[in-house]
Amino acid sequence: MRQDSLFHDLPSPSKIRQADEDRLAELKNQIRHHDYLYYVKDHPEISDGEYDRLFRELLDLELKYPDLITADSPTQRVGAPPLDELGKAPHERPMLSLDSLMDPEEVLAFDQRMKRELGTAQIDYTVEPKFDGLSVELVYDRGTFVRGATRGDGTTGEDVTRNLRTIRTLPLQLQTDTYPDHLVMRGEVYMRLSDFHALNRRMTERGDDAFANPRNAAAGSLRQLDSHITASRPLVVTCYEVMAMTGPPPSTHWDELEQLATWGLPVPTLRRRCETIDQVLAFHRETQEQRDHLPYEIDGVVVKVNRVDWQDRLGMKSRSPRWAIAFKFPPRKEITEIQDIAISVGRTGTLTPLALLRPVEVGGVTISRATLHNADEVARKDIRVGDTVRVERAGDVIPAIAERIPISGQVRPEPFLMPQHCPICGSAVAREGAYYYCTGQATCPAQLKGAIEHFASKTALNIDGLGKKTVAQLVDQELVKDLSDLYRLNQEQLLKLEGFAERSSTLLLEAIARSKASVPLERFLMGLGIRQVGQHIAKVLAREFGSLDAIMTADRDRFQNIREIGPEISESLVSYFQEQSNRRVISQLQQLGVSIMQAGSPQDQTTLPFSGKSFVFTGGLSSFSRDEAKALVERLGATVTSSVSKKTTYVVAGSEAGSKLDQAGRLGVRILNEDEFKNLVNASEKP
Repeated sequence: MRQDSLFHDLPSPSKIRQADEDRLAELKNQIRHHDYLYYVKDHPEISDGEYDRLFRELLDLELKYPDLITADSPTQRVGAPPLDELGKAPHERPMLSLDSLMDPEEVLAFDQRMKRELGTAQIDYTVEPKFDGLSVELVYDRGTFVRGATRGDGTTGEDVTRNLRTIRTLPLQLQTDTYPDHLVMRGEVYMRLSDFHALNRRMTERGDDAFANPRNAAAGSLRQLDSHITASRPLVVTCYEVMAMTGPPPSTHWDELEQLATWGLPVPTLRRRCETIDQVLAFHRETQEQRDHLPYEIDGVVVKVNRVDWQDRLGMKSRSPRWAIAFKFPPRKEITEIQDIAISVGRTGTLTPLALLRPVEVGGVTISRATLHNADEVARKDIRVGDTVRVERAGDVIPAIAERIPISGQVRPEPFLMPQHCPICGSAVAREGAYYYCTGQATCPAQLKGAIEHFASKTALNIDGLGKKTVAQLVDQELVKDLSDLYRLNQEQLLKLEGFAERSSTLLLEAIARSKASVPLERFLMGLGIRQVGQHIAKVLAREFGSLDAIMTADRDRFQNIREIGPEISESLVSYFQEQSNRRVISQLQQLGVSIMQAGSPQDQTTLPFSGKSFVFTGGLSSFSRDEAKALVERLGATVTSSVSKKTTYVVAGSEAGSKLDQAGRLGVRILNEDEFKNLVNASEKP
């Protein structure tokens, strides 16, 4: 056979591309179908391994042909780059609220009003759950999801299209070939209770603030500027109303829901068509009885006149339709069920057990978690998962379990036990009195956020701009894994964080760089966040040892020879400096340029300009914070006290000075205003 004949038989590049395009389209349809079966119908047909194989094949083809990637591709659910803010989105039709009724007599009166206005003796109703989530508008053009928005003020919402695309139960492309060119629906975004408790458990264990209830969790997740965060949250959506569409609409609301389901859209499965208002009341009673066993949170049922032409005749009021109401359930009161017990790891490593509850109203607030304080309290009250409990809220603080309510015949699990290892970092858990704590300290991610905030505080390294929100982003995005990573940050990394632009990132980097220079030993010790080492003990250690090396090599006996230090503080210090990970972080901080000043000996202190002088501060200063002024005079050799006596050298009086100013006048103590204080300090700092 001739060689040119062999080449002639090979497919052309155009044919190869066409075959790949056909396969890519086929893969999209297959994956959409399996997503629908898995996420909407809860009835998968293939294994996870087979699904992953199809998904990887699609990814490979899209990598080969980036120009073929479309917004409705199953691969595009992972999120997009963060936005500076959510844009505004006007609704095609107003998204109205519903009138809420609680009393069956009010519902009967609603039925009579509908019959009177329509001039009929019988009305069909459709009744469905009132999901406790976030209402959204969903727009499809030619079968493809193109836009989504929150309800907002009813006429204009926030554009959350990119975030909605990450929700697996929302099809990006409608099924079947017969769908309207333009379709606008209303739906509800929410979290299933099991997913909500799993999310809260993860957040609690890593030291973040947990969500108060599933609705807050759904709203907070959907309105993120970073859609990657939304993609990581277990949101679902259910569609329940056609707001606009091209072509003739279905004649009843029931048929609307049936039609939406044929297009692959999730609709309420718990729904009923009722021929009489008595059937509506019966559905409400049955649903209320099922409420505590449903996989999602509802706060009532929605009653709608079924015929669409009757809905049009009844029309709208200013804020609500005349043809629909929310028939609410009475709020749960104080009695609820413990669905899980999670462990919260605080800044200092303390492990606190928290009860994750079926949401309940206490003092007018819906809550889903309550503190169990400590292991001894859990044992004393004999609290276990699955128990029915009464919750109380004293002084508007985090709710607590008041008591367990025994249930006859209930089979209870084994008693709750505190973990032996930190649920976040795996470090050993130690016990101190009634409290357990993680020994991992700043190497534990749950403690790391608090440790960074403490390290950057004004009494420690004083890094301006490292607030709670910024610190959380740095840790969550794994840009800072220990304290030393702060000094490795660059502008490119900071610009990826929410709320950062070129100017703000430059200012933070400058503040971090400034914090490295000439750090007083006591401030560095404070910044390390060693258990039981506050400002006073840090100063005592700096004064007694003079250098960090001397402190790190001291043993228990040496520490306990110091009058202010007892066995517990001594044990805490030795444990901290024996931990190799802590020593490694300290070494890296020094290698990265953190310059720790050695403290002078008592003899050296006598040569400082304010040696032997004592200061009292009262009122507010405009140029210094109280801590900054205090640190300034202490560095010059003075002592600072909280009360005025005859031995006080100076009282520095700022704005709104208190009784200390009067006392200084009576005792004849010299009083300095802020300008006089600054002049005194400047003169003392001159060589």
